[in-house]
Amino acid sequence: MDPLIAVVGATGTGKSKLAVDLAVRFNGEIINGDAMQMYRGLPIITNQIPLDERKGIPHHLLSCVDLETEAWRIGHFKREALRLIAEIQSRGKIPILVGGTHYYTQAVLFKDQLVGEGSDAEDDHVAKKKPEPESSSTSEKWPILDASPEVLMEKLKEVDPAMAARWHPKDARKIRRSLEIYFQTGRPASEIYAEQQAEKEKAVSQSEGLLRFDKTLIFWVHAEREVLNQRLDARVDGMIQQGLLAEAETMFDFLQKKEAEGMEVDQTRGVWVSIGFKELAPYFTACREGGRSEEGLKALRDRCVESIRSATRQYGISQIKWIRNKLWRALADTGMTRRLYLLDSSDVDQWTKFITTPSEGIVQALLDGTSTPDPKSLSPLARAVLGAKEEQAQAPSGSVMTTFTCDVCGKVVVGEEQWEIHLKSYSHKRGLKSAARKAERDAYFRKRAMEEQQKGDTSESPGAESRANP
Repeated sequence: MDPLIAVVGATGTGKSKLAVDLAVRFNGEIINGDAMQMYRGLPIITNQIPLDERKGIPHHLLSCVDLETEAWRIGHFKREALRLIAEIQSRGKIPILVGGTHYYTQAVLFKDQLVGEGSDAEDDHVAKKKPEPESSSTSEKWPILDASPEVLMEKLKEVDPAMAARWHPKDARKIRRSLEIYFQTGRPASEIYAEQQAEKEKAVSQSEGLLRFDKTLIFWVHAEREVLNQRLDARVDGMIQQGLLAEAETMFDFLQKKEAEGMEVDQTRGVWVSIGFKELAPYFTACREGGRSEEGLKALRDRCVESIRSATRQYGISQIKWIRNKLWRALADTGMTRRLYLLDSSDVDQWTKFITTPSEGIVQALLDGTSTPDPKSLSPLARAVLGAKEEQAQAPSGSVMTTFTCDVCGKVVVGEEQWEIHLKSYSHKRGLKSAARKAERDAYFRKRAMEEQQKGDTSESPGAESRANP
């Protein structure tokens, strides 16, 4: 019955500040749930909370791994986070899990996560089958995983046709992951998925909670999009002033050193995909190669920085989508959406009114065992967003998605809902008209061709020749 508080939300909304405020107020300790912030020596590029803002609160899993360390898999993070939660609770304190890598957070919050939904199920199956070192590279063991999407899809159709039918043929990441699960476990991902779904349905029917901790509270720090985008642009500018380019250049020099030593670094995982490094890489390359004027380098640098702003905004959107869809659906399936509280951080000047006061009141009610308020009652934004989610008809999380191919448009869509949307779309209707006109033209030309052929056959017949030359 020990409590667990989780703080989620898009980057730049104030998650870290809320976590510290709650830890100070309720004697808590913080566990970082952001994959990038685990790396040490890169506090700016990974947006780590500054020391002077931590107010003496212990922060676990923050700045704890070296640059060359491979990104933690979900199972590894879950085990470490659960170990820390138990230690913090044993000291009579409240663990507060905060971070933007929401599939990490979700693996800790729920007892079982379905394959493809931010799951660690495949890690558990692999552990039971044969222990593997955390740092082992799947692409080294199974080189086909680095093949083209077309090759990956053909292999997936061979070993797991049910999963192949779910994914868009160009969605290389999902196709690759389904194959990876098959190679790791020796079983089709669709089979594991079906077992997980059956277990979840059984638990729900028997009124067993699927949340790992009975006293769980999830605070979603949210802001209006336009306000958040302005805030994120300003944050990027601040990071530039604080030394973002210097950190990114350190990473670039590390790669150059490893390359000179004949060592290849996987830049598709871990801190190498962090926003800020990959966008600036072209600028550092140009600086090393030379040949550009100072004005040319400055223009390239400005374009790279603008790319960082754009990528940061897009990342924020993807984080919100995860909460709206994945996290909400997981809570809805367990009947626990009342545990998710949206806190409006659009106006930082109203932080106390919309963040501090309601969050502290909710935590205190949980600890006292009294009723907590309706999540929609906290603010107009909470009422609008959460109310819309409640009204929206949600398909069961275990429903199998199917791909549909439109022969008219040559387009592939995933899921019946998207298929219906496509059929009603202007582009599809325009395609139907175009196809009808093309069919009419083809029919016309076929008819003309047949008539010409018939005339030719008639003119070449012996009777026709005798009539033409009596």
